[in-house]
Amino acid sequence: MAVRAVRGAVQLERDEAGHMEERVGALLTEVLERNELHTDDLISIWFTATPDLHCDFPAAAARKLGIVDVPLICAQELDIEGAMPRVVRLLAHIESDRPRSDIAHVYLGAAAALRKDIAQ
Repeated sequence: MAVRAVRGAVQLERDEAGHMEERVGALLTEVLERNELHTDDLISIWFTATPDLHCDFPAAAARKLGIVDVPLICAQELDIEGAMPRVVRLLAHIESDRPRSDIAHVYLGAAAALRKDIAQ
């Protein structure tokens, strides 16, 4: 088993806790499904949120999905002029037999524009 990293992002339509829970939950679910992962495969997850998101911690959505014994941390994304607003990003460290080239990074909705080089 190798340690791998999976990236992902989602743009929120509004800064509301329920909406964040829904969208971040969808992102996490998609990361797990596309990479055929179970919560036991997760080592840790880093979340970042753009400075315009204040409603909740993105990690709260992971806890509500049942990811309760995995270390999670949240941080603020850099405040770069012209950057896409209301974005939550994640970096999950996982255990997987997949080669690095087969890891599926997930960019949902408008956030797909952040990484046009990664096939969705």
